[in-house]
Amino acid sequence: MRRTIFGRTLFALLLCAFGMSAAHAEMQAKPVEWKVGKDSFSGYLVYDDTNAIKRPGVLMVPDWYGVTDSAIAKAKHIAGDDYVVLLADVYGKGVRPKTDEDAMGQVKKLRADVATLRARTGKALDVLRTAKDVPLDAKHIGAIGYCFGGSAALELARSGADVDAVATFHGGLATTTPAKPGTVKASLLVLNGADDQGTAGDIPGFENEMNAAKVDWQFVNFSGAVHCFALPDANKPPGCVYNELAARRSERMMRVFFAEKFAN
Repeated sequence: MRRTIFGRTLFALLLCAFGMSAAHAEMQAKPVEWKVGKDSFSGYLVYDDTNAIKRPGVLMVPDWYGVTDSAIAKAKHIAGDDYVVLLADVYGKGVRPKTDEDAMGQVKKLRADVATLRARTGKALDVLRTAKDVPLDAKHIGAIGYCFGGSAALELARSGADVDAVATFHGGLATTTPAKPGTVKASLLVLNGADDQGTAGDIPGFENEMNAAKVDWQFVNFSGAVHCFALPDANKPPGCVYNELAARRSERMMRVFFAEKFAN
């Protein structure tokens, strides 16, 4: 999805010709709000406004702490000049956990109510697809998620949402509502830490579920990686630790995967 050096150079020349400077452009993180029933939610539309070239959209569900400064920074990194990212809130406006206990409380509620989780991710997807005044190619939409956000992204796929591709980073695999044959439209890329004890026991069941539902899926294990391997701030050994190599490789795989799915 990266534009060529020639393209960048030509654009820079055009800016100069009109007395403008690319230095004035920057990564945008614009607050956006929406409702699901009576409940309000707030997230951010993130994109590079250097130019108006349309690019695919990516729904990003963050880790169990929800919409934080770290999640916004991650969304900016993922967006680059490749995507328009909607950093999605699935807890509710103003619900921002401060401790692990608070975060787990929110996670448990949604894990116990998959229909609500799917409704919230589905609405966020609609918000992204219909976003105005952003350089979005709404014909090409993907979704990603980290930790609990990965679980949420998988539930979005299981719901039959109209997305091209879903990639998860150290996301939970189990569900109370397995995918039904012919329902899942998205291709899936599951990026997992080989030493993540939280997902190890769920892998066979997940693979059987995907095969039974006839899903186009890939599962990648990264040696030496545990939970949280793609989150630079993660430092809670032994179970939640950033792994630079696994993070770099997994992100590269995600970008190649999306480039393939968005090519048509």
